[in-house]
Amino acid sequence: MAGRRSAESRARCCSSRGFGRCRLKQALRRQRSAPRPARGAVIGQQASPLGQLWSVFAFLSAGPAPSATIIGVLSASELRAHLLASRLAGTVATSREGSLRRYRLFADRDPRALIGLEPEYDWSFTELLSLMSARCGVSSDLGYVSGQDVIDPDRTVAALDAFADRLGYVARWRAPVLLGTGHPHRLLGFYAALAAALSSAGCPVLTPAWGRRIDIPTRFGLRTHNLEYVRGVALMQEPGARGAGNETGVHTHSPLPIRIALGVAADSDSGLPELVIGDHGWVCGAGQLGIEAIGLGDSDDPALFVGEAEGRVSVAVPLDDAARSDYYRPLTRYVLNRACLSQ
Repeated sequence: MAGRRSAESRARCCSSRGFGRCRLKQALRRQRSAPRPARGAVIGQQASPLGQLWSVFAFLSAGPAPSATIIGVLSASELRAHLLASRLAGTVATSREGSLRRYRLFADRDPRALIGLEPEYDWSFTELLSLMSARCGVSSDLGYVSGQDVIDPDRTVAALDAFADRLGYVARWRAPVLLGTGHPHRLLGFYAALAAALSSAGCPVLTPAWGRRIDIPTRFGLRTHNLEYVRGVALMQEPGARGAGNETGVHTHSPLPIRIALGVAADSDSGLPELVIGDHGWVCGAGQLGIEAIGLGDSDDPALFVGEAEGRVSVAVPLDDAARSDYYRPLTRYVLNRACLSQ
């Protein structure tokens, strides 16, 4: 079993970052002691008046989301077949070399692989490989070092069931949610359908820090991006992206956007979300700050599955997160139907 983190590591958590986490947890406790939100709360409560109008217009103009209808819902066996046919599971496009490289970076506590998580234990490379084999179904063979990775479709279906159950729970309580993605080109449609369904069920879909400029470290140095919301889903855009609601976003694993969004939410009247839904830094950053988080993770994303193993991520769904966007539509229908959110 991996050893507990060092005293030096624990001391770092008592720094200003740790203080911010405590403040967020206090705000979350206050929120949970308050009455549950009423049905019909407006989407985008943290946006400017213009932003609120745009958010409502975007949902209405989009019409009924095809992924939110009960027509065409797959059974578990049909979903499994779709996962294999689309290579969202089974033999996936993610390379074995890339996955092993990320496991080594995570074991070295490289922030590029931690994506906002501060592991409680010191995970070795072999322990991470064993964990990813158990959670995702990747090969545990240390001699298998090249080729394509494999994700077990049965594990994906089971995790999607758990993911849907959490959605159903917050929908029954009409609890506030926040959705965000670091893969807007691939996964925006998936999350936007969830946002629309949760909003229809009475869950406030929060949009804190809308328009905030954030400096994000990249391999090219610091790059400034804007935190925007499209159809209720947070994403990062390059400055100057044309038009409100422009769906062109950037790919990022950074936890900075969710940290800033939650900091703004903690000081707002609407308060913190009960659940964060997303991927990469959105999930790990929220879970590290004590907010329940669920999301999608590829076989080269060990942080989500370590977070799940350590109890800071509620559900991590193993699948290829960079496939064609239309491949995720059957997953959306399956999840919404199981969560009793289909229309």
